[in-house]
Amino acid sequence: MVGWAREHRWFLGVLSLGVVLRAVTMLGYRPALWFPDSYTYVVTALRPRPDLVRPAGYSMFLRLLEPFHSFALVALVQHLLGLLIGVLVYFTARRLGVPGWAAVLASVPSLLDAYQIELEHLLVSDTLFAALVMSAVCLALSRATGWRTACGIGLLVAAATLTRTVGLPLVAIFACWLIYRMRGRVLMAGVMLAAAALPILGYGAWFYATTGRVGIVGANGVFLYAKTMTFADCAVMRPPADLAVLCDPRPPERRPPAQEYVWSPDSPLVRLPGITFSEANDALAGRFASLAIQRQPLAYLSSVLSELARSFPLNRPVYPDQEVYDYYEFPATPPAPPGRYPATVGAEWAERHYQRGPIATRIVEPYAGWIRAYQDIVWLPGAAVLVILLIPPAAAGIRRFRPVAARAGRVRPDSTAWVLPWTTAVVLLVMPPAVAEFDYRYVLPAVPAACLAAAFMAGKPSFHNIPRNVRI
Repeated sequence: MVGWAREHRWFLGVLSLGVVLRAVTMLGYRPALWFPDSYTYVVTALRPRPDLVRPAGYSMFLRLLEPFHSFALVALVQHLLGLLIGVLVYFTARRLGVPGWAAVLASVPSLLDAYQIELEHLLVSDTLFAALVMSAVCLALSRATGWRTACGIGLLVAAATLTRTVGLPLVAIFACWLIYRMRGRVLMAGVMLAAAALPILGYGAWFYATTGRVGIVGANGVFLYAKTMTFADCAVMRPPADLAVLCDPRPPERRPPAQEYVWSPDSPLVRLPGITFSEANDALAGRFASLAIQRQPLAYLSSVLSELARSFPLNRPVYPDQEVYDYYEFPATPPAPPGRYPATVGAEWAERHYQRGPIATRIVEPYAGWIRAYQDIVWLPGAAVLVILLIPPAAAGIRRFRPVAARAGRVRPDSTAWVLPWTTAVVLLVMPPAVAEFDYRYVLPAVPAACLAAAFMAGKPSFHNIPRNVRI
């Protein structure tokens, strides 16, 4: 045990610091921090039914903890999940032969980034989603290759998809990875696909039985419409009369961020009769978005890339507006209670039925001041995320054309272990601006996978005890 602790002493030091920072956060902000979506999650947890806007995975997580009537416990569990992500990154890297220093560096953003810690303290789905995705990545990189492993990967990816729908493309990515690892044998990929499909299809059946609609959410058209309104020009699109009501006469450069076309009362879609996410309105919005992309494909691509570029700034400019931006900062004053429906109803339910006591965030000094000061200094800039993302393909390209010889004179074996976490990170970064909009909190779940991929370039996986018919 002493030898093990000595071997991993630097990581244990970083992990301990991460524990201390999370303890300070819990002491400074009690019981947790709230986001507008939090209240809807709580309502769904207390009265389980599929939500039109987002899947119910996080709400089921809240329901599991509901008997304890403590949002502080929810925050604690989310902090433990954040620590778990750092542990997974480190030990997966070490198990596959990455030097200790590189594995420690790869775990640092997950364990010490102040915005990661703040996100864990927010009652939103992203920390749970990130933990599920990283668990699937690390399991897929393990030496185990049997049907149990394939089932585990499928269930984890399905759980991630039912927590945030941007996880759905990962089903195909992990299936392709298993086919590659097993040298073209598709059986394990089929097992994984079946394990992933059963929960997703089961949820889809529940959604259909409740709403009469096919899918796992009923807002895809609405959010894609909001996305296309960042560039859609009806003079170019020439939409039919029933779609023309969704046009905005203002030029794209003078329009508000995409989210305003979903939530603002001034949105052409919100002004239509019925609720915004009704089946008719969602279908109409989806048709408009499809037409905009078909008629203006280059404008759509430019919009996606410009939104994606917001993931990589040197600083953190305010976006999409000051209100949303401030939710990701540790506050110096108690946040105001929600003032709009349905958040007001959700807050009442959270207080009366879930917490059974006050839910307003209490700021306790000096602990809150300490973590605010820490957040001002210690965080991963977006530009650093870009560098981390570029390391694996750049290093792989260099090694392919300029093999690096080991000291013993042997060329180090090629490895593609970096491909799975790197592709996962890229998908998690690209999907939000491609189908909805950029948000700072959507970047953080991609960082651990990107760091793991970069760490693999500091060493080569150990092939000890890996079957000959398995590639990594």
